Amino acid sequence: MDTRQFPEGFLWGAATSAYQIEGAWNDDGKGESIWDRFAHRPYNILNGDTGDMACDHYHRMPQDVALMKELGLQTYRFSISWPRVLPQGRGAINGQGLDFYDRLVDNLLADDIIPNATLNHWDYPQALQDAGGWSNRDSVDWFTDYACVIFDRLGDRVALWCPHNEPWVIAFVGYAWGSLAPGICDYSQAYQTVHHLLLSHGKTVQLFRHGGYKGQIGAVLNLGHFIPASESEADRDACQRAYEENVALFLDPLFKGCYPEMLFDWIGSHAPRVEAGDMALINQPIDFLGVNYYHTNTVSYSLLDGLLKVDSAPVSAPGWGQTEMGWGINPPGLTSVLLNIKDNYDNPTMYVTENGCALEDAPDENGFVTDWGRVNFLRAHFRAAHDALQAGANLHGYYVWSLLDNFEWSMGYRPRFGLVNVDYETGTRTPKQSARWYSEVIARNGVNE
Repeated sequence: MDTRQFPEGFLWGAATSAYQIEGAWNDDGKGESIWDRFAHRPYNILNGDTGDMACDHYHRMPQDVALMKELGLQTYRFSISWPRVLPQGRGAINGQGLDFYDRLVDNLLADDIIPNATLNHWDYPQALQDAGGWSNRDSVDWFTDYACVIFDRLGDRVALWCPHNEPWVIAFVGYAWGSLAPGICDYSQAYQTVHHLLLSHGKTVQLFRHGGYKGQIGAVLNLGHFIPASESEADRDACQRAYEENVALFLDPLFKGCYPEMLFDWIGSHAPRVEAGDMALINQPIDFLGVNYYHTNTVSYSLLDGLLKVDSAPVSAPGWGQTEMGWGINPPGLTSVLLNIKDNYDNPTMYVTENGCALEDAPDENGFVTDWGRVNFLRAHFRAAHDALQAGANLHGYYVWSLLDNFEWSMGYRPRFGLVNVDYETGTRTPKQSARWYSEVIARNGVNE
């Protein structure tokens, strides 16, 4: 059987986030996050679930790192809970919280697993939300002060850093739609949040450079592929607006030092307040771009659909169905996303920092899941990444979402994305068929045709 080989030194890993796995929501001095507050309110989360316990990773971390070693992971992408380290978001440091991440990094390095740390994966301190959150320009300084605390403690050992995970989700799903924490429905706040997230990114990169910390720092964005539903001018323009709000709104300021003009003309008074010097601060050179890929969408003009007047629908590649979440499965879309970055943004060093799927897993009496559907999904996306590599994309690694079944935000514990099955009643971890298959991919640095 032919094998597609990946370049020497290509990194294979898995990803998680703090709120989705750690639990211990108020243990050892941790402060309240916007996700603690949001999940504790009625009707925000499916079945009334919360992340109070999640996978109890906070107490089971050494066991989970040992599991990563057993599976052969070369790198692990995790996030740090800001309110676990700074309970009020600023001011006094919680030593027990910071010690947890210190131990995590040491455990990873002891097992030759490269740490990849995200400073903000959505669990913002509630105390700062009460002071205006990301729509307050002071949030830029709040965040960089927090980043400095983390860099000073872990910057000698963490190889890869990013300030924010998926700022589009924070801004639009959290501040424009209200579907995720903090649950605000205000497009003006959403666009201002985008700007402040990007400013805090740039200032954090600047801080990292000036501090002389080891390792590399980049950005992680959720980037989809967008296809006009027809060749009509209205559909093509709608598709361009969707692309600009989801992709160019972040890539253009990061790599070109400007916002997409057509989008800003369209949104008018919702455009953020930009001060002198802001765009230069955002446009800091970064070491890598992380790409979280889940969606390819067809886009059409729709008179009654929101600010952009677009209707966006998931589309699967021929022969593929949908995931348990109702998301399309479109491996060629990943190739398109990576090549768009190559062709239009100077082909930076890239990692696929998230990709995976939720399926209707059926554990046997031993907790084992025979998830060939997930194997087929991952195989096809690994091939799509290899196609991009063959076409010249500067891709250096791949992180599967997720290491563990976990708390999936507003959908609670129903969707299961993990390579490892988690029994939420006992905490037992059982690697699925996909985990064993992925171990083989890592060992040979290649995927079968």
